[in-house]
Amino acid sequence: MQDLDKSYDPKKIEEKILKFWGDNNFFKADSDSKKEPFSIVIPPPNVTGVLHMGHALVNTLQDILIRFKRMQNFEALWVPGTDHAGIATQTVVEKHLIAKLKKRRKDFQREEFIKHIWDWKEEKEHIILNQLKKLGCSLDWSRLCFTMDENLSQAVRVVFKKMFDEGLIYRGDYLVNWDPITQTALADDEVEHEEIDSHIWYFKYPLKDKSGYITVATTRPETMLGDTAIAVSPKDERYKFLIGKTVILPIVNREILIIEDRFVDPAFATGAVKITPAHDYNDYDTAQRHDLEIINIMTPDGRINENGKEFFGLSMQKAREAIVERMKSLNLLEKIEPYKLRVGISYRSKARIEPYLSKQWFVKMTPFKNRLMSAIKENRVNLIPDGYKNIYYHWIDNLKDWCISRQLWWGHQIPIWYHAEDPNVMICYDKKGLPPEVQKEPEKWTQDEDVLDTWFSSALWPFSTLGWPNKTKDLKKFYPTSILITGHDILFFWVARMILMGEYVMNEIPFKETFIHGLIYGKSYFKNEDDGSVTYLEKEEKNRYDLGEKLPKNVFSKWEKMSKSKGNVIDPIAIIDEYGTDATRIALTSLATHARQIDLDKRKFDEYKNFANKIWNATRFILQNLEENLEKNLPSLTGEDIENGLDIKNLTLEDKWILNKLSITIKEEIFYLDNKHFDKAATLPYSFFWDDFCAYYLEMTKPYVFGNFKKELRTNKQKILLFVLFSCVRLMHPIAPFITEEIFSKILQKYPKLTLSKKGILDSYSKDFIESLSKKACAVSNYPKPFEIFENVDAEFDIIKEALYIIRNIRAEMKVPPSQKTDLFIYCNKKTSELDLIKENEHLINLLGKIEKTTYVNNEKDLPKNGSVSLLKSLKLFIPIPKEMINQEIKRLEKEKEKLLKQSLLFEDKLKNESFLQNAPKNIIDDMENSFKITTSKLKEIEEKLSSFSE
Repeated sequence: MQDLDKSYDPKKIEEKILKFWGDNNFFKADSDSKKEPFSIVIPPPNVTGVLHMGHALVNTLQDILIRFKRMQNFEALWVPGTDHAGIATQTVVEKHLIAKLKKRRKDFQREEFIKHIWDWKEEKEHIILNQLKKLGCSLDWSRLCFTMDENLSQAVRVVFKKMFDEGLIYRGDYLVNWDPITQTALADDEVEHEEIDSHIWYFKYPLKDKSGYITVATTRPETMLGDTAIAVSPKDERYKFLIGKTVILPIVNREILIIEDRFVDPAFATGAVKITPAHDYNDYDTAQRHDLEIINIMTPDGRINENGKEFFGLSMQKAREAIVERMKSLNLLEKIEPYKLRVGISYRSKARIEPYLSKQWFVKMTPFKNRLMSAIKENRVNLIPDGYKNIYYHWIDNLKDWCISRQLWWGHQIPIWYHAEDPNVMICYDKKGLPPEVQKEPEKWTQDEDVLDTWFSSALWPFSTLGWPNKTKDLKKFYPTSILITGHDILFFWVARMILMGEYVMNEIPFKETFIHGLIYGKSYFKNEDDGSVTYLEKEEKNRYDLGEKLPKNVFSKWEKMSKSKGNVIDPIAIIDEYGTDATRIALTSLATHARQIDLDKRKFDEYKNFANKIWNATRFILQNLEENLEKNLPSLTGEDIENGLDIKNLTLEDKWILNKLSITIKEEIFYLDNKHFDKAATLPYSFFWDDFCAYYLEMTKPYVFGNFKKELRTNKQKILLFVLFSCVRLMHPIAPFITEEIFSKILQKYPKLTLSKKGILDSYSKDFIESLSKKACAVSNYPKPFEIFENVDAEFDIIKEALYIIRNIRAEMKVPPSQKTDLFIYCNKKTSELDLIKENEHLINLLGKIEKTTYVNNEKDLPKNGSVSLLKSLKLFIPIPKEMINQEIKRLEKEKEKLLKQSLLFEDKLKNESFLQNAPKNIIDDMENSFKITTSKLKEIEEKLSSFSE
């Protein structure tokens, strides 16, 4: 067998393993298989750029489950793909073209611009797919999909036509969330909200009859250009005499009515509000109730249009400033007050959202509410964690119709054609190309220029990727899929809409479970400047603090959403290059709790890089030292030994204990993975391998492997080492696939016939174990199964561990160097089970406790005078101070005595001082008396110890 390198080199191993997996098509699923299916469709990354840490997390979690189920003999399919991401991709490409060619979208013909986006898509998709491979994702690459592939585009057209024909899709003039930067409508759940410092402006609107004026309060002065009424509450006695009167809208000089409406809050500001139906949702509803005129004052790019007269062409912000100044000059500005305002922000461009009246396409949501609600309530889709269920219900309860049209060029163009003579005459066509009527008379028909919301095609993803609308084998075998894993930020964007479309199109839920993970936060570091501003630290300075360097007094830190401006973005590929993929995956998985926020501490990557090295070094020790035994002509493990299995009657306490721990670990790990406790699934194997297998069992086997014990004991130890290692490799493979695949291959090269006893014990495990040895790769081997364990072993071994813990503590208190051995005295005045157990396993305690000699005494007088003692059940464990350390201990005690004497004299002088006793508060005196007693007691104890050294 080729030796393992001295140190683990992730880059070298990972490149080799990726090629091995790819060359052998291990991840290709078979739709004709008789195995039970387990399927996942990847949340498709946007082709806007490269993967971020959120992608690394979600795809690691999916890969863990798909590898786990593949090893459990499921027919496991993980469908790869990418999303065209309409607004996001068009925006980033347009910025790219402006920088490169100095040309905007509208400087191109539509087809020319789309060609640029396709070129971008090909380039970025190639990068993304390679990053997914680098992350170790075991996707079935033969089934790669893109949301604008022809088959998926056909699915979009078929669903659109079905909904259109059934009256579930409609078109109309409605107030929508308008993004003036991307110049498109957004659905409600594509709008983020934030609170800003703003103002309320109080404007006086003169009454037409010149009898006075009414003061209205507004947070948006610029929209007054589109006012068509003033509203007051019917319960507000102050304004009853004004209802029905007319005012003259300042600047515009338009006559508008004062109306009463129940939505007005009389307690807000003056209790009178201006009504601007084209630019406010409440005002729009009011206009519908009162049949008011609707006047749009904004252009698609967020400027004042011709209805704004003298303010034409100004941005909304500039218009606000100009209008406030104009109202002030007209003596119609009563006052301005500070006000916290909640505003909508585009989730893509971060532009301020403007309510805007435009013609859009919508999906009616009311017909779907009951099934969307029942899918979760009836547990047809198991939403994990439970806490998201109430959030989901609240969203469904407040559903509005879904605006599905976008004023973009990139995406699925709406499959509607309008007749030139009558736009109300439409053709909805779901085939590729042009409808027959359009082909016959192309000059009479025009296709709708808008495209569909990205989430419309994404909502079809679980079945369109499996071949729908065609009746494919994949669809029959793998739909509904098994689980969806995604972040809570797209619970409504995507998860709910997939449930909607799955139930509507397939009459079946799209996935049986949904695991919602938290969003990743990075630690940002900043300084508070003298002027009140905040300065975020640069990456180089930040990295020092990430790795544990103490913060200066003027530097602060907090966990925040990752942002380039805050310097807390962590690039997953850079992390992989620095720490290795396995360490990156384990670290991310260990943080995947059921919480809404994941604080990504970079020190985690370092911790799990050390763990990967620990796995490698332990494997190297086990395999290479067994080979060295052969070279030294010591009895070692032969092919015949392996075939004969374990010698049960020669199993020692530590053998039975490590087998028990292994079986329990396997059982718990399966539970954690089945129940999506990813954080525990990451830390459990770590704890077993490092704390149990390496720290205890591996150390306990060394005397057997290298010493002159009888062959049966040595062979058992060697086989158990290999057996546990081989089991751990398969146990950890879903989370750490690269290092485990490499070690799996090395074990098979040297021990192709490794097995267990055929004499009854562990038989249930033998078949699974033997089958794994026949596999070509760890990725397609059998996942370990728990097996029969030995009774009473764990409690007995816990006593050995407790004894070692006591011994190590005493040695640490004495500051005994790790390399120096000490003696151990054990006192017990009667025969007990603990004493018998310690005597039987004295060699283990001596080995791991660094004990030169163990002496048993039944009279306390026989214990040495100088040392330290601790209780273990009925036993007293005593470690004498080593002779060579006595002088050192005497010096330490003399120094401590001198220090305590000074303290004692100070306390004594104070307590004899009459002035102090008369004037000091009683609690101060009491504290000092108590301190004096403690100091005196410590002095006595030290003097006794010093006295014992002189005897």
